[in-house]
Amino acid sequence: MERLERLTIRWQQSFRGVLGGSNVSRYAGVGHEFLDHRHFHQGDDVRSVNWRAYMRLERLFLKMFRTEPRTPVRIFLDTSESMACGGTSGPGEAKFNFACRLAGALCFVGLVRLETIVIQPFGERLGESYRAHAGRHRFSLASDFISGLSTGGRSDFRGSVRQFLSMGPASGLAVVLSDFLDDGGCATSLQHLADYGQELLLVQLAGPEDRTPPWDGELELVDAESGNLMRVHLDRQGAQEYTAAYDAFCESIEYVARRNGGRYTHLTTDMAMEDALFGALMGSGAVSLH
Repeated sequence: MERLERLTIRWQQSFRGVLGGSNVSRYAGVGHEFLDHRHFHQGDDVRSVNWRAYMRLERLFLKMFRTEPRTPVRIFLDTSESMACGGTSGPGEAKFNFACRLAGALCFVGLVRLETIVIQPFGERLGESYRAHAGRHRFSLASDFISGLSTGGRSDFRGSVRQFLSMGPASGLAVVLSDFLDDGGCATSLQHLADYGQELLLVQLAGPEDRTPPWDGELELVDAESGNLMRVHLDRQGAQEYTAAYDAFCESIEYVARRNGGRYTHLTTDMAMEDALFGALMGSGAVSLH
């Protein structure tokens, strides 16, 4: 926790109408840090007039101050059954366990920096969310909420995003922790999030075997969410083709983030949490030293 206190969550955009936080806004408004002057117009607050400038120039100028943006940081946590995969054999842990620990770390970082954190589980639909306002003393309840979550059901990005946007949410930072495995695809739904004012920070989680399958020969594969059984023969060429298809899938998710000015990170569950935070996420610009 001492190391986490040195971090801050970063975003690229400036959001109108939000106050507080640690990221500098480009918009003028109520605040303490001087930004610029503009000409005084009828109806402006005379308390913001620069009277010293008036004494020198005999013209009225209004002082503008920089707002401190308290942007809602929403952590979307995938609770579909595919996130329970991993950790039974070999290196790494279940993707959901890793995602919960990462969500807890980001929540702590945000609360220390006085951000408003919303933890939003989703699967077939949106789950009950938890909102934690600024202050590290709120972390214990947020941690209890994350610990109480479990996996189950299918992924439905389209339905979950539609339900979220129907609530008319304010613009903010959308941190999505998921494997993005959805039969209906995720790119269009993620684009809708960006179109409705959410800056995307996409963190794709994978087990060590997700990209490079360690098996060969005759296999029976069971879909973790639907239970469907598929029998395949996997040889070296098939494994290479699978890896190429997986890389193309990851690139399609990254493309949505980059196209909308967001960020993307791919993490494997055999990675130490400190390496994920101070390595991959810091390298992507998602977090930085305060």
